[in-house]
Amino acid sequence: MGARLYDGGVTRVLLVDDDPLVRTGLRMILQSAPEIEVAAEASDGSEAVPAVQAHRPDVVLMDLRMPGLDGIAATAAVRRLPEPPAVVVLTSFDADENVLRALEAGASGFLLKDAAPREIVDGVRAVAGGDAVLAPRVARFVVSHVASSRAGEEAFTARHALALLTERERDIAGLVAEGLSNAEIAQRVYVSEATVKTHLGRVMTKLGLANRVQVALLVERAR
Repeated sequence: MGARLYDGGVTRVLLVDDDPLVRTGLRMILQSAPEIEVAAEASDGSEAVPAVQAHRPDVVLMDLRMPGLDGIAATAAVRRLPEPPAVVVLTSFDADENVLRALEAGASGFLLKDAAPREIVDGVRAVAGGDAVLAPRVARFVVSHVASSRAGEEAFTARHALALLTERERDIAGLVAEGLSNAEIAQRVYVSEATVKTHLGRVMTKLGLANRVQVALLVERAR
């Protein structure tokens, strides 16, 4: 499953939320940024895949809780598409048990619906550029839950998977787990950002992972 390559131009966004007022608010926030375009909207998770196929967005903002097909199942369906867009899941809860499930389904991160407009715009920019986005409160929740599951078979499986990587690839994976962006990793290990992207691509291919968030989760489980 290859990710769609972002060309650095206008970022096309699909909004998926059953609340029309939320969609209106998000559209107003995103369209205030000249390099972001709201390509389409969907009111249910079941509409997500057809909307992605019709409008080819770079990023999908996906509500977590919707009647019918919820955000977790819709995220998984979108990420199974050829050259899928990045998915950022929106939630009203910073300690939602479904956070981890959506990340495992392929979401590139989470934003809280009450986030500041700048945080939402910056989050879309980040995932369009290949980085992850986790609201700080959500990130703390995810790390604490992953930490509680490190013992036993999950930790053994994660460590075995990381052993398949080269030393440099393990270093890159570890820095991803620290929450560093590609640019920050490049500065840390004294290589170009393009080299970081190449190493990270190899990590995801070797481990069968969809994005950098899943890389970070695997590293956390192995610790």
